[in-house]
Amino acid sequence: MRRVIFNQKGGVGKSSITCNLAAICAKSGAKTLVIDLDPQANSTHYLLGRGAQPEETITDYFAQTLSFNLTPKKPGDFVTATPYENLSIIAANAELDSIEQKLESRHKVYKFRDLLNKLSDEFDHVFIDTAPALNFYTMSALIAAERVLIPFDCDAFSRDALYNILYVIAETREDHNDGLDVEGIVVNQFQSRAKLPTQLVQ
Repeated sequence: MRRVIFNQKGGVGKSSITCNLAAICAKSGAKTLVIDLDPQANSTHYLLGRGAQPEETITDYFAQTLSFNLTPKKPGDFVTATPYENLSIIAANAELDSIEQKLESRHKVYKFRDLLNKLSDEFDHVFIDTAPALNFYTMSALIAAERVLIPFDCDAFSRDALYNILYVIAETREDHNDGLDVEGIVVNQFQSRAKLPTQLVQ
């Protein structure tokens, strides 16, 4: 199962949700992969440590798609083992930002789905962490995923943003990925005694 954790709003817990759900799956014995598509690389730092420098990253994969290569690296070459059993990651770094415009202008938005298709036999679960923006990488993730999890903060601004997110997902489903479904909205920072959070959840 391929899940993307997506919200255009920052600070809603995407990386924490991604890594912890992946850890739960790995703990249960399932082969699990985290893919970090955020140039801030929070999931990468969370699982590998802030000083880690993986040999290959998702940036290297996307850069490879920009030019013809007689001996391209295999999909598995971009996967890095974490210290946790059954849990691997395709790491990110800040250089993702530097090639985004080239990828977009060359219409490479389906290349991420190609990568996941080639890795599908190796992993039971894939969790994709995204940046707080609707950009080339988040669109690539929505095209490649089967399910979307939406982190949701209980405030009025998040409610308005949620409607826009659901519209983006519906449009992506219509145009690119008819198998994409919202699996759930993950409510965080909920205060049960406050009136507004309760109303928003209802």
